[in-house]
Amino acid sequence: MTIKNELKMREIQSLAQEAFLNVWRTQDRLMADFAQLYKEHELSVAQYNALRILRGAGAVGLSCQGVAERMVARVPDITRLLDRLEVRGLVSRERDREDRRVVVVHATKSALRLLAQLDEPVLNTHKRQFQNLTRSELRQLSRLLVKARAQGGSRDEEDPR
Repeated sequence: MTIKNELKMREIQSLAQEAFLNVWRTQDRLMADFAQLYKEHELSVAQYNALRILRGAGAVGLSCQGVAERMVARVPDITRLLDRLEVRGLVSRERDREDRRVVVVHATKSALRLLAQLDEPVLNTHKRQFQNLTRSELRQLSRLLVKARAQGGSRDEEDPR
């Protein structure tokens, strides 16, 4: 089924619009699975992402700005997101010893246990969602999405707009 039929549209104005609508619809469908999985653990998608980032930072931790820069999707108020995680005992914060203006955030042991519990279900969800694509198709999809995100990137001879 085409995106035009799926969304019951009369007209799509360009190939670029069609591609955008396909990416948006696909993102919505894929993220719904994760929203449900994280909800079972009383987490939002953004909270899971922040915890995953902090786990990757290890014992060094990250500043709030460092977490914000690594988020997959932009979060307008990273401080409030981290506040909610701190209340749940999933992150701790401390002032940087060298620069007292900087607050360093760490994932707690509780957060690491929760993430370990989610690792396999997350991986299995990814595999299930993309089971209809070959490894080569997945590589190609990733390359094309990176290219689409590149601002002012080179265009093929044919203008897709």
